[in-house]
Amino acid sequence: MATEVKYGYETDIVPCPGETLREVLEDQEMSQVELAMRLGRSEKFVSQLIGGKASLGTRAAIDLERVLGVPASFWLNSERMYREWLGKREDEALLGKSEEWLKRFPVKAMVKNGWMEAQPTPAGMVRELLEFLGAATPDTWDAYWRSPAVAAFRKSPAFDANPDSLAAWLRQGERLGHQCKCTAYNRRQFLVALRDVRAHTTRTPDEYVPAMIKACADAGVAVVLVKELPGIRCSAATRWLGQDRALIQLCLRYRTDDQLWFSFFHEAAHVVLHGKREAFIEWNGDSEEEREANRWAADFLVPVAEYGPFVEGRDFSRGSICAFAERVGVAPGVVVGRLQHERLLPWRTRLNDMKVHLEWAE
Repeated sequence: MATEVKYGYETDIVPCPGETLREVLEDQEMSQVELAMRLGRSEKFVSQLIGGKASLGTRAAIDLERVLGVPASFWLNSERMYREWLGKREDEALLGKSEEWLKRFPVKAMVKNGWMEAQPTPAGMVRELLEFLGAATPDTWDAYWRSPAVAAFRKSPAFDANPDSLAAWLRQGERLGHQCKCTAYNRRQFLVALRDVRAHTTRTPDEYVPAMIKACADAGVAVVLVKELPGIRCSAATRWLGQDRALIQLCLRYRTDDQLWFSFFHEAAHVVLHGKREAFIEWNGDSEEEREANRWAADFLVPVAEYGPFVEGRDFSRGSICAFAERVGVAPGVVVGRLQHERLLPWRTRLNDMKVHLEWAE
């Protein structure tokens, strides 16, 4: 009575299909020469197949099923798993040589922020970082980051600070932006949303952050708050993720509500006023676009018609600022920040306590 032989995979190894083929031939007491004749293939092909030097294709798998009775699906799965395992071994060796590239990025902070998972080996961390960046290899990432596709970011001095930290921060914003459910961009609707958002400056962060995100998403603009990384030296960025979706990315670098609000409306100005092919990092006043965005944001937050007479009165006491802020419908800290920016108040003043200090929630 013949003994039925079953062939399967061991979960902890990935054998070469040729090793299994050798075992099958031994079980069936068939030589490699006989197998070659039955397959209509050369002895060299069978020898290379058993040695793992030749790939096992669909035609050969079907022929092996007919000759040996082992399903073609088994041979094809075995070949696929073996080649994938070989590829991962080669990849592991390649990634193991990329530790210096890995050191360029603030991976500890990125893991702490929850953007990546810690891995036990440097090669594992390189792989994790590449998956985060959406790149196949360190070389392909570096080539992309030097390409014209991201050249607009180099206009900012922030790019010179730590380009790899900046790249990681921007990438996280991009990832979150793609997750944001937005309608197609509508400029008129976005201006309406901005007026609504401005009214939220007097509320708490727990109230105005979700309101800001919702109002802007309904107008086709994704707003994301991304925790800062060491060395990025910027607080905001704006770019387009496509023709129908803009992205405003913010962090809490300066930790006060006036800076956050000005950063937001400055970046909103880029969306409203400037081209969809442009990308902006931070507000630095080094270009006409930046100066234009500065003016637009300042006047949108505190209208010129109201601000001019207030400044002419030269009464910048606590009571006067609070009354003016209430009259124009913005947070008092926003008014203090505007006065400081225009050198009408010193940066170090007791009135700084009118600003709301911001921290990241755990």
